[in-house]
Amino acid sequence: MNPQPGTAALRSLRDFASPSKMRPVMDKILVVDDEADIRRAFRRNLEGDSLRVLEAARGEEVVPAIARERPDLVVMDIRLGGVSGLDTLRKLRELDPKLLVIMMTAYGTTATAIEAMKLGAYDYVLKPFDVPKLKALIQAALKAAHDMRRVVSYQPLLTQEDYAEGIVGKSEPMQQVFKLIGQVAQSDATVLITGESGTGKELVARAIYHHSRRAGQSFLAINCAAIPEQLLESELFGHEKGAFTGAVERRIGKFEQCDQGTIFLDEIGDMPLATQAKVLRVLQNGECQRVGGNQTLHVDVRVLTATNRDPERLVAEKKFREDLYYRLNVVRIHLPALRERRDDIPVLVDYFLRRSPVQRIAPEALAILEKHHWSGNVRELENAIERAAVVARGDTIRADDLPPDVRELKPVAAAEAAGTVEHAVQILYALARRDAHFKVIPAVERELIARALQETAGNQVQAAKLLGITRATLRKRVEKFGIQRRLEVH
Repeated sequence: MNPQPGTAALRSLRDFASPSKMRPVMDKILVVDDEADIRRAFRRNLEGDSLRVLEAARGEEVVPAIARERPDLVVMDIRLGGVSGLDTLRKLRELDPKLLVIMMTAYGTTATAIEAMKLGAYDYVLKPFDVPKLKALIQAALKAAHDMRRVVSYQPLLTQEDYAEGIVGKSEPMQQVFKLIGQVAQSDATVLITGESGTGKELVARAIYHHSRRAGQSFLAINCAAIPEQLLESELFGHEKGAFTGAVERRIGKFEQCDQGTIFLDEIGDMPLATQAKVLRVLQNGECQRVGGNQTLHVDVRVLTATNRDPERLVAEKKFREDLYYRLNVVRIHLPALRERRDDIPVLVDYFLRRSPVQRIAPEALAILEKHHWSGNVRELENAIERAAVVARGDTIRADDLPPDVRELKPVAAAEAAGTVEHAVQILYALARRDAHFKVIPAVERELIARALQETAGNQVQAAKLLGITRATLRKRVEKFGIQRRLEVH
């Protein structure tokens, strides 16, 4: 007899999800400045339970301190006694291209700040500091450092494995994703990752990077939807002094900064058309120009992209360049929605509970999770487990610990739905008994797809979401059943 779907997951929860598995995460920043007051200011403003500030006063101290302490980030003054900050930066880039360095300077308009960026600094800050901006920059740099150093596994998590971070799934759709990641990782091909929000597109991009030939170089992720349109071009390609209002100095863009590395453009479907033209030039010729400049820059960057929108529809609506789409879509990896791979829900619950103080989940709670629609996908499931672990009494998540929108089903709506389904089943079986050639499953599938297209006025993207399938699957079924012709006739 086959075990119940959640049985193996429940066993593994008892075996693995214990408080001893939890590890406090503490980031380390090395602050290099010959002024003791500056080092004290960093310690006073930044140090806490999750962040430790290390100190060095001279350039000669930096390499030994890094070898000894292995910091996540270095914040270093350009002007130091002894070996200069720029010379130290050159040495660090040779020793470890992944180590991110933020430079400090009181001379932001001078060529030294620009030289620091050319040498591979993550960014630079001006003295005296704007503390909120400095904290935001350090937070962004630490995230980028984690993205580069935390290897993302793309094998299904087995009970004997204990990855720190991974793409979790044993279902057939996820096996296909794993295969594609393995096939494309060692090449320099551009990859377009599609899927709904919360399916793990950035994890896939990071897995490709970590298993690529460029894994020893930089990885930078840019969310095209989160940056204002007028600033995105400057963020990607940099700008010259005076290029626009507020451009008081030259700035190096992410493409130039990420030379020899990998850049991940998330939500590429939200990129303005003017910026798309510049990205196309980088892909075609490896060339770009800063905003307001006329110098042609040559960069060697692998480009990974992702979108939760339908790229073909964007092209058809003239919102996305067709030539850029074909450049980006060399390899396509589509991440299925969680409702399309429900077999992975117990495995995901197991995975999330490994990082939780709660050790178990009750069978009735797991059953509820397996039936929920999960419109927010894996991210919604993770948040639900995190919330349930906070409110749980004891070491077990029970049904009433789950978020209300996950556990509650309106009784009236449930009864109506059950009655409608039962009535439909009776009619279909009656037809099948009268006609030996009548096929129940294709008939149901055909009618559901036709109804979804009617309700969405023929919009295949919306109809696919309504049915819980991919647009590609819907398109195949439409062609198979001749549904579009049927709708046109009626």
